[in-house]
Parts: sequence; structure tokens; C-alpha cells
Amino acid sequence: MIALRALGLSKTFTPPKPLFRATPPGVRAVRPMTLEVAKGETLGIVGESGCGKSTLARMLVGLLPPTTGEIEIAGEKLGVAGPAVFGKRIQYVFQDPISSLNPRKTIRDILETPLKRLYGMGREARRKRIAEILASVNLRQSFLDRYPHEFSGGQAQRIGIARALAASPEIIVLDEPVSALDVSVQAQVLNLLADLKGEFGLTYLFISHDLAVVEAVSDRVVVLYFGAVVEIGPAERIFSAPKHPYTRLLAQSAPVVGRPLTAPEQKGTELPDPLNPPPGCAFAGRCPRATDLCRREDPGLTDHGDLQFAACHHPLED
Repeated sequence: MIALRALGLSKTFTPPKPLFRATPPGVRAVRPMTLEVAKGETLGIVGESGCGKSTLARMLVGLLPPTTGEIEIAGEKLGVAGPAVFGKRIQYVFQDPISSLNPRKTIRDILETPLKRLYGMGREARRKRIAEILASVNLRQSFLDRYPHEFSGGQAQRIGIARALAASPEIIVLDEPVSALDVSVQAQVLNLLADLKGEFGLTYLFISHDLAVVEAVSDRVVVLYFGAVVEIGPAERIFSAPKHPYTRLLAQSAPVVGRPLTAPEQKGTELPDPLNPPPGCAFAGRCPRATDLCRREDPGLTDHGDLQFAACHHPLED
């Protein structure tokens, strides 16, 4: 069963038209892409800064309107249903746990808001539901009358997860949920997310720069480059036997304990100019395998078996 489907989804940020000059070109943050996420799956999303990960996530939860394409959750289109309908089905956990919480609201106020706005719960029903949520994320009842600045990063992230759970969603988008936390706290939050997924039957979209974390928690992984999907497949295949040179570049760039940190082979280090995108494959300027074909024609996703797809004219061999 498909929990979430994005069809031809893209986002272009168009600057305002100057008064006496021609309108500058827009920036295409996400190029048209189609994705499906199965119910109960964890889909990892990786890529460099500026590749479109957060823009894609914000479109999926309705925080940004897409320029083209459609989003379906449980077969219902996002543009047709009201915000409250989708608020009950998909929620967002932000990267910075402290800044994502209203500093003027107590934790009780923060957790009560979705219960009031989405479900219209009375006081007693809210009290019982909040008690259940706090127990599920291992937080004490005494925290309810405190403010966000009184908590550590790990505690604040648990509160952010609790706020998402309050809406009883089917899908949670996790945007770098552990990148701002200490390593020991990261493990606690990741274990908590795994427990919650099993307990509530959740579907996750997990965005992260940490490839080891993504590989450990994901069923499948999507690799983005310059706003487009360049590879998608099972997590164990994506990093052990990548087909796209960019995926291998990411894997080789990740620091590993006990291994010398060396720069992987590439021609350059910069993303293409978003105001003047190159023809053909966007990675050709950095790819050591690039040919004239790559600079001329944009490759589409090709099936390489084992549910692994890559957009490359000269894919890597196992």
C-alpha cells in the first residue's frame, strides 16, 4: 500500500519583477520528480547542501506550494483536501529542536495546540492524550509547565517528536532530526524513533547528511543532486554497490573512524549555477567519467535490477 506519492513534483523560486528591468530567471530548487513511499517504510533522503532536500520535504507537508505536480497521501490529493485533513496524516520534525518550539509557550500549550485545532478535544481528553504521548517519548509530566529554553537539545527534540505525534499522523518527515545533538543523544533519539514506528505503524521520510545514520534506519534511500533524483534503491545496495558516481562520491567523503580522511576523485567541488544550469547531466562538470554525451543529454532513471535505479549514462559496475 502506498502511503505517499509525489507525481511530477517541482519547485521554482521566482524573484519579484524589477520595475525597469527584465525579470531575472527563477531558481529551480527541485526539478520534476516522482516518488512513492510504501506504508510502514523509512525512506532516506541524502545529498549535499543545496540539493533540494528540505524544499522537497516542505512541499510534501504543505509548507511550500509546488510549482508543478501533485502530492497524494493515502490516495487523496494535497491540493483538494483542507490543511486540517493533511495535518492529521503528515507531520514534520524540524532540524533545530529549540528554535522549532515557541519560546513563549509552555510545553503543555505546545502539545495541546494540535489536539485543539485538529480534533477539537476537551480539557480532560487533552490531558489523557498528552499523558500518553509523554509516556511514549519518555518525558515526565512535570515538564509540561516549563518553557523550551529550560531543556537540553535531546529533550527538546523529544518534545518536537511528541508534538508531531499529537496529531496522530500516518507519516512523519524528519528533517535532520539528530544533526544538532550530541552523538550519545543521537542514539537515544534514533532508538526512540524506531520504537515509535513499530508502536504506531508510522511511515518516515528521513533527511540527513549522516550517511551511516541513513543506512542504519532506512529501507530505501533517495540520492538528490541539483534538485533531481540521481539514484534510488535499497539502503544496503545504495552504499555498498552504488551505480551513480555521485553516490560513490558521497560514500567516500563520509568520515569513518580508523580510516584516513582523503578527498575522493572528482573534477570540482561546486554545484552548478542554479541561475544558469548546464545542459545534460548536472554532475558532468564534477564527474571523472563524464563524456560529451553526458554534457549534451540529461540521463533518465534506468533500472539496474534489485529495485535500484540510477540516472547515469555510464553507471558504475559492482
